[in-house]
Amino acid sequence: MGIQPGRDRGAGLSLVRQRILGIDPGTVVTGWGVVDMVGGSLRHLAHGTIGSPANHDQGARLHRIYRGLQEVLARYEPQGISLEKVFFARNPQSTLKLGQARGVALLAAAENRIAIHEYSSAEIKLAVVGYGQAAKEQVQKMVSSLLHLSEKVPGDAADALAAAICYLHQSAFHARVAGTLPGRRQELRR
Repeated sequence: MGIQPGRDRGAGLSLVRQRILGIDPGTVVTGWGVVDMVGGSLRHLAHGTIGSPANHDQGARLHRIYRGLQEVLARYEPQGISLEKVFFARNPQSTLKLGQARGVALLAAAENRIAIHEYSSAEIKLAVVGYGQAAKEQVQKMVSSLLHLSEKVPGDAADALAAAICYLHQSAFHARVAGTLPGRRQELRR
């Protein structure tokens, strides 16, 4: 299989409140990362890449991505998937191929009945770095810092972890806001 795991510290977590799989789709390298939100704190579970040799045709690459994502979904059982929204590259062929890789991720999620949450690149960078135009290296450093990782995370896996962090930050924020609404506070106290 083309899955290249990075770190995996997830065995035995019993206080998991929310688990999200971030995916950075690409036809040569698809990054993935699993992050838990436990008691308001982020916890890195695992990350890696699904590689496809450049000499394979597009169909074979997409199949490899699909099988790899299915394996990750079965192993980590996330409650949701966070994915970057479609953007348009200067090269139309690149945009088309990226869209196909995203489609494979959407199919894997649908088959497993897992909700998809989509964010723009700027939203993800803002949630992780605090600046929507941050450089890739800044995202890598902040992901490592937020998740207390000592080793350098490959760029594609860091982007996937950043997508997961974006969803978890926004979800926690919305929960806090909902908890401050007058009618909602009374429901929470019961």
